[in-house]
Amino acid sequence: MIYGVTGNTDKDDLWQPVADLVRWFKERSITCRLATPVAEGLAARNLMSAHDANTLATRDVAEATDILLSFGGDGTFLNTAHIVGGRALPILGINIGRLGFLADIEVEQVRQAIEQIEAGRYTIEERMALDVAISSDGTTASEWALNEVVVQRSGTAGLILIEVSVDGATLNTYWADGLIVSTPTGSTAYSLSAGGPIMEPGCGSVLLTPIAAHSLTIRPIVLPDTAVLKVQVRVPELAHVVSVDGHSLVVDRGETSLTIRRAAHTVHLVKTEGSSYYETLRNKLMWGVRKVD
Repeated sequence: MIYGVTGNTDKDDLWQPVADLVRWFKERSITCRLATPVAEGLAARNLMSAHDANTLATRDVAEATDILLSFGGDGTFLNTAHIVGGRALPILGINIGRLGFLADIEVEQVRQAIEQIEAGRYTIEERMALDVAISSDGTTASEWALNEVVVQRSGTAGLILIEVSVDGATLNTYWADGLIVSTPTGSTAYSLSAGGPIMEPGCGSVLLTPIAAHSLTIRPIVLPDTAVLKVQVRVPELAHVVSVDGHSLVVDRGETSLTIRRAAHTVHLVKTEGSSYYETLRNKLMWGVRKVD
């Protein structure tokens, strides 16, 4: 088994745990590879020799490994998933961020997690993703999302008008700050903050959650993952933003059209023995926790 290591190089908390883990790998004759920015950062901080850094560094860490370790928070995990793309490489998220819902292994537990993997005591969990085709002002782009696609007003612009159809049939017209189209994985992210339901990751569903809709009746809706959604912004004079897993495209003017469907590929997450989605809900989001004075 070859382990790749990548992470958020902007975090000071990254370097020592990764250096310690690399030494631990070496003591146990476990092969690892480091994303080049990580290797260079370790050498620059004198946590690794320049020779070792050059030996372990690889430009495409996802191509050179069997399991990819992502050190950071959930944003880092999403970035790692996009680096992997459709290559079906399993990712283990190690939390050095705040919440760590996708990166659900705490940094203090990483060696125990590796030992479980080496012993074969782990599973691979496949998470659905969304393909999105974006057309705006004569330009087109194709992206995919593990968490969500968001259309929302930009800055202090007024409410935007968003028309949504499902498989060619009109669903709704939203007069709102925006609209979130999320996977079950993304249901605990921005959608949750906007009042959307929590969906177990294995659900074959797509969730539409309006952001501050100017209506007393519009609510989130869950659709099957076979649905093809057409999302159109119908107030061309107002600037708006399209975000895919947190990466934003600002549209200054013009109508925007998005076609969203389930992606052909899935994202593979490593789950160690004993891990539970519901336990993560309780530990990270305090789901059902009742505090008694």
